[in-house]
Amino acid sequence: MSAEPESLVELRVLEGPNLYFPRAAVKLTLDIEHLSDAGEQTATRLAARIGLRNARPGAPGSGFRQRFALRAVERLVRAVAKESGTSRLGVRVRPTADRHTVVVAFPWQHRTRAEEMGRAVASVLDAVPGDVDAAVSAAAERVAAADPGPAPTTITPHVPVVAVTGTNGKTTTSRMVAHIARTDGRLVGWSNTDGIYVDGRMVDGGDYSGPSGAGRVLAHPEVQLAVTETARGGILLKGIGLTHNDVSVVTNVSADHLGLQGIDTLDQLAEVKAVVPRITRRRGWAVLNADDPRVYAMRGVIKAQPWVFSRDVDSPGVRETLSDKGRATVVIDGWVAVLRPGADPDPLVELVDVPMTLAGLSRFNVENTLAAASAALAVGIERDVVVEGLRTFAPDAEHNPGRMNFFTTPSGVSVVMDLAHNEAGLEALFEIMNGVRPPGGRLLLGLGVVGDRTDDLIEKLGEIAARDSDVVAIGHKERYLRGRTTVELEVLMRAGAERVGVTGIPAYPTEVAALSALVGQALPGDVVGLMCHAERQECYDWLADHGATPDTGATLAAKVRAAG
Repeated sequence: MSAEPESLVELRVLEGPNLYFPRAAVKLTLDIEHLSDAGEQTATRLAARIGLRNARPGAPGSGFRQRFALRAVERLVRAVAKESGTSRLGVRVRPTADRHTVVVAFPWQHRTRAEEMGRAVASVLDAVPGDVDAAVSAAAERVAAADPGPAPTTITPHVPVVAVTGTNGKTTTSRMVAHIARTDGRLVGWSNTDGIYVDGRMVDGGDYSGPSGAGRVLAHPEVQLAVTETARGGILLKGIGLTHNDVSVVTNVSADHLGLQGIDTLDQLAEVKAVVPRITRRRGWAVLNADDPRVYAMRGVIKAQPWVFSRDVDSPGVRETLSDKGRATVVIDGWVAVLRPGADPDPLVELVDVPMTLAGLSRFNVENTLAAASAALAVGIERDVVVEGLRTFAPDAEHNPGRMNFFTTPSGVSVVMDLAHNEAGLEALFEIMNGVRPPGGRLLLGLGVVGDRTDDLIEKLGEIAARDSDVVAIGHKERYLRGRTTVELEVLMRAGAERVGVTGIPAYPTEVAALSALVGQALPGDVVGLMCHAERQECYDWLADHGATPDTGATLAAKVRAAG
């Protein structure tokens, strides 16, 4: 096998709808340094060879040359495709943070030939500043001679699909939708960051928030409804494994995983998340957060009917959606209510009767409740069943493991475990810790991060933790260092804490050790929060071994009332 072209940084085959196209595509990351630095005569010669008329390449290394290079690479892909026998081909080209690197994507129907196309295009860039005429001809011949290879494996669902995406709340919302559907008597399959579940039973553990999870769920012969959690990583690295969904949900877009796979800004992250509602069927519903401007803006890319949710009944997004004959789920006088054009509000359930909202205290879980109710109604579940499902879904290890799980120790200390993996998640954790803290109680936090976050985000988490807690300790996640060392992470978290004057933060090798240390120094009425990801079951076991009991809905309500 010949060596890969030097200009080919990465060739990735996306098996389904993706950031670039609503169908399977090849994504190329190309080094265009040769083209950027080539003389104007060479650049002009390449432009003429690939049919790029009236080209003005600009000086080597200039901003004008970079813009020319984007046009030239797009045209190069089309030229190679046409000369190898493909008359029409969609091509998308994007710059990256590195001015010498671009991303190119094009749809494919035959995998082997499409991969060969990517390598052939890169080989032309390798040839610059040599004989570019001959290089283009050789690339086209190479593609024409390639074996076609297999077709895409994108799945066309045979049962209704609810697809959930967003930065925070994906897992909780998807679990709530699945619970409501099971309350309706449906056999539900769902996939999320914890694994594959069929009818409430985990059949395979692991992170299945990508296309393989959706495929596994839909392959089950008895599943009547599929609920899929769709993360940004799966969209970017593999594409969505389904041709469409019937109902989509976008919870929010906030800072997380930035600086990875070419996604550096919140606007770029929102564009990735928008792939999910973009493939919702025209007769289906796209459930969007009207309080998040980036999510609400996705109305501009959907074909489906809009169904928004908001904690504010007077939100402009609610008004606009209703005027466009869409629907909305909102909070009115403490009730979850559905709005339809030309009709009075339909009050479903009081927030105090929805355990996940902690009597309305948890802002994020109020939003998750609104999103889940919208999705369940949109997929055709009866109103009364939706209400019953919301009333019976609890923030405990059975219904929502690892998300806002509350316990009480024999000494009267409250413990709450949550993933809290980014700024928004940690602030939400403090929101509910404060909501159950009685007068005079302290907040103690077990702080932990995963290694693939940016330095800025890790420092920010350290700052928030030190600012908002009375006692903070670091509990490392050994399984999720992702190329970092514990020492490196400690330096960053402590640097953030020092911004607010907190020093000397202790560190423990595991989440269990941090939990033990914090509970050991907590007094009756204190609240211990743990950012738990790596050792969830071990932490559950530790709490059980030390006499802690899970809080019921009634217990939580009593804590909220006592906290005032």
